[in-house]
Amino acid sequence: MDESIRVYVVDKGRKFLYMRYRCPLTGTEETRSTGETNAKKAAKVAAVWEAELREGRYQRTSRMAWADFRAFYEETCLSTLAEGTRTNYYATLNKFEDECKPQRAADLTTARVTAFVASLRADKAREATVARHLRVLKLVSRWANRQGILGTVPQFTMPKRVRGAKVMRGRPITLEEFERMLTKTAGKAPNAKLWRFYLRGLWASGLRLSESLCLSWTDTPGAIVVDLTGDYPMLRIPAEAEKAHRDRLLPIAPDFAKLLQSVPESQRHGRVFKVEGDRTKVGKVISAIGKAAGVVVDDIDGKRKFATAHDLRRSFGARWSRKVMPTVLRELMRHSTLQTTMAYYVGDDAAATAKALWDAGGDTLGDTAPKKRSRESG
Repeated sequence: MDESIRVYVVDKGRKFLYMRYRCPLTGTEETRSTGETNAKKAAKVAAVWEAELREGRYQRTSRMAWADFRAFYEETCLSTLAEGTRTNYYATLNKFEDECKPQRAADLTTARVTAFVASLRADKAREATVARHLRVLKLVSRWANRQGILGTVPQFTMPKRVRGAKVMRGRPITLEEFERMLTKTAGKAPNAKLWRFYLRGLWASGLRLSESLCLSWTDTPGAIVVDLTGDYPMLRIPAEAEKAHRDRLLPIAPDFAKLLQSVPESQRHGRVFKVEGDRTKVGKVISAIGKAAGVVVDDIDGKRKFATAHDLRRSFGARWSRKVMPTVLRELMRHSTLQTTMAYYVGDDAAATAKALWDAGGDTLGDTAPKKRSRESG
């Protein structure tokens, strides 16, 4: 019997009290719901678990409560992920709980996943949204299977893109639309000058919203640091601040470099964009500006979607897709695969492609020079 194991009751601000212990061998913590709201009753449940742990009788199985399974997964797998990625996982698990009401880990079955997909489509969710939720559930179920918690991994039928269907949930906005947004900052943002600088930064950098809020002149933990000291301006992005979870050195687009260099050296400290609020609050302000400017980026069943921070990133990608090769664009956009870059930004505008061909080509087959106008006979 290992008497070094101690289980403590903790209040996580949720419906039930939780219990937690630290493994004396690995040093890792594990948390489970007690299923009780009363402190004395929760302490009794914790005592039972402590006895099981000390005697080696505790083993996670598919019969474990869903709340315990989720807490174990979040603490084991999600704690090291970027904030944006964790948010996506939470959103999927919350949606699955709302629609399917799982009670135990064993409720993550093919039948429930199928019902979940049917419910999403009944709510007119986009196929891209359905696919995103399924990807998360697939990763969760495979992890549970490897842990011995889930005996069978559910079958997942991933949505196929319908021919001609849109990949993006929004669209790149035009320069004219962007300038309209700049004129509307005064009515929707607390400091119009500060927010105009921020919007110009998003437009010129292609940064994701969460990344832009980490952008800093100062080298601090978790910050994306501006480096203007080399031959070319760069951003140093640590893994914890980046969606792909890799340390990167990212070249800065010339327009963004000019914007950064316009900041006096005496002001180059702390965050680059000093807008107030977290990712959610800042995102809502940008959406309000997009709405005030009348920049509609999508219309689903009469429900209009107005420009967001990500539509400014899309504009950056669309502009540079006409200037650089796909491999370079992938690096600029920091996509995990070239396939993502190709799907979103390459070959999406046949008219622009045709114009580029005619501008670059000659007037006749095999002739690279413009055709000269013949002199009229007199």
